[in-house]
Amino acid sequence: MPDFTLADGTPLHVVRRGDPEAAVTVLLLHGYALDQRSWDRVGPTLAAAVDEPLAVVSYDHRGHGGSGRAHRGTATMARLGDDLAEVLERAVPEGRVVLVGHDMGGLAIMSLTQRHPELFARRAAGLVLLATSSGRLATEASAAWPNALGKLAQDLELVLGGKLYGLVRQRTSRAVSAGLRWWLFGDDPNPDLVELTVKMIRGNWPHTVAQFRPALDAYAREAALSRVGGLPVTAIVGERDRIVAAEDVEQLVGGLANGTAVVLPGIGHVVPLEAAAQVVPRIIAQVRAAYREDS
Repeated sequence: MPDFTLADGTPLHVVRRGDPEAAVTVLLLHGYALDQRSWDRVGPTLAAAVDEPLAVVSYDHRGHGGSGRAHRGTATMARLGDDLAEVLERAVPEGRVVLVGHDMGGLAIMSLTQRHPELFARRAAGLVLLATSSGRLATEASAAWPNALGKLAQDLELVLGGKLYGLVRQRTSRAVSAGLRWWLFGDDPNPDLVELTVKMIRGNWPHTVAQFRPALDAYAREAALSRVGGLPVTAIVGERDRIVAAEDVEQLVGGLANGTAVVLPGIGHVVPLEAAAQVVPRIIAQVRAAYREDS
């Protein structure tokens, strides 16, 4: 399928799996400084894991991965919420949708609930939020992401030279990989998944990282799930997450009528890659609930 173009002309890189005619779609939204490859262990598994027809859609946020560039005026959570609304209305126009967001992708879902409440109420069948903060990043980690990414850029510049490091993005030092592994993963991550994460971050340096960090911080302080009503909401966080505190995730869903918090032992921040085996069944549970509701 061709990529999707937003109304302002920004192209989004979209990956579609499963049955395009399915009555239920799982829409996957990736995290800050990553791209839709962070769903590589989730997306391909979902469509084959349920008896009912299922469509699975993921895309790169504007400014990330293979999507078009963002600028200062569009690198905001409000715009990501509007982008999600446009994807729902034009790229996935029919059926119920289980929205699954990791990190910043979870905040984009929250933005949708606030900016497009009627669309959300009409289309959403449930939410699964991974490593998504209700507004209070872990105290020691509030600067973790920019510091870690800054070290990555510094290392690349030292290795390749100031004029070349922006053009040549194939070398990553062991120190950088080890540092990001410590910040973002848990006890025993797969080295290939760590390297994939480093590649995604490297591909989004420096413009995306610089543009979206202020918006991410500002919106997180206001994020809420006040408009989800009785929809099922599952919030998952890794026990070893150094950016989002487990107690904050529990607070996020604590006041919801149908909210569940799950803390995964030994898992870090990049939950979709590191803990796909624990995430997929919880998404499937919401897909099956959506089919039961519609029957």
